[in-house]
Amino acid sequence: MRLAKSLSHCVAGVATAFALLAPAAQAKDLPKLTFCTNWFAEAEHGGFYQALATGLYKMAGLDVTIKMGGPQVNGLQLLVGGSCDFYMGYPMQDMLAVSHGLPVVTVATSFQKDPQVIIAHAGTRSLAALKGKPILVSQSANSTWWPWLEHKYGFTQSQERPYTFSVAPFLHEPDVSQQGFIGSEPLMIEKGGGHPVVFLLADHGWPMYAETIDTTRAMVSQHPQWVRAFVKASIEGWKSYLADPAPGNRLIAEADPKQTPEQMAFSMRMLKKYGFLTSGAAARHGIGTMTDARWKTMFEFMVENKMLPATFDYHKAYDLQFIRDLHVMPAKH
Repeated sequence: MRLAKSLSHCVAGVATAFALLAPAAQAKDLPKLTFCTNWFAEAEHGGFYQALATGLYKMAGLDVTIKMGGPQVNGLQLLVGGSCDFYMGYPMQDMLAVSHGLPVVTVATSFQKDPQVIIAHAGTRSLAALKGKPILVSQSANSTWWPWLEHKYGFTQSQERPYTFSVAPFLHEPDVSQQGFIGSEPLMIEKGGGHPVVFLLADHGWPMYAETIDTTRAMVSQHPQWVRAFVKASIEGWKSYLADPAPGNRLIAEADPKQTPEQMAFSMRMLKKYGFLTSGAAARHGIGTMTDARWKTMFEFMVENKMLPATFDYHKAYDLQFIRDLHVMPAKH
C-alpha cells in the first residue's frame, strides 16, 4: 500500500496514455473482471483476497482475478486503458484524474482512515514536537500529506530527508523520524530493536479515505449490475476477513511469500485497533460507506492546498449508489 510516485506525475502519465488508447471494449459475454491493487499482496488488501478465497465473487456471479500492484505499476493507467476493470485507488489521485478529464469514478472505500503514519523515537510526545527535525519522507508526500503538516504544524521542506523504504536509517539515527504505514514499518522497527512512537495522521485531522474501489464511467453506465455485485462481494469479503482471515491470508502468502504470518497478524491487529474499516460513518452504515460530506471535506482540503481549482465539480469523482443500501456490519464478538 504505497503512493510510490507523486500523484501529479501519476495522473499526467495516465492522461497521456488515455489520449493514445482507444476505449477498451468491456467483455459482454461473461463478467470476467480484473481488480488491480495498489501494492504487493498484504493484509491491508485482505477483504478482496478473502472474497476470492471463500467464493464470494463466484456466488455473486463474477469471475474475478486480482492483479498485484507495485512501485513501478501505474494502476490508474491500467484502469483507463482497459487492463483492469476495478482499481484500488486514493481520493486525491481520483479527483486529480477526473479534473484532467479521465473517466474514473470511486464507488466504495475499504478504509475510513488513511494508514499513513509518522514514526518517531521513544520520548516524542506529539507531532508538533517534530517541527524543525529531520523526517524521512518519499517524494509523493509533497503532493499529498506533507503540505498539510506544513500548514498545521509549521513543518518545512528543509526538514525532509529521502525515504528509501528501509527502516535502517531510523534505527541508527536517534534524531530522525520517518513516514510509514501503520501495519508495516512499526513492526519492522520493533523487530530491529527500536521503540517506535506512532502518529496516525488520520487521528490528527488528515481527511482522506484509503483503498477505494475505483472503476470507469463506462463500466458504471454499461454494467451497473457488475459494479454492484463486485462492491457487495468485496465488502462482504472484508466482513469475513475481520472475523477469520485465514482463507484470505493463504492467498496473500501465495501471491507474496514475504508476507509472513507474523506480519499479517500485526496488520490485522492494527486494522482492528484503529477501526480502519469500522470507524466513522462505517460504524453506523457499514463497511465500505462513503458520504457526500467526507468527499466535500477532502475536496476543500485540496483546494486549500492549491491542488485543485475551487471551480472543479468534485461530485464527478464518486458515486454513492452502489454502497448506499448495503449496510454490511462487522460480526459481533
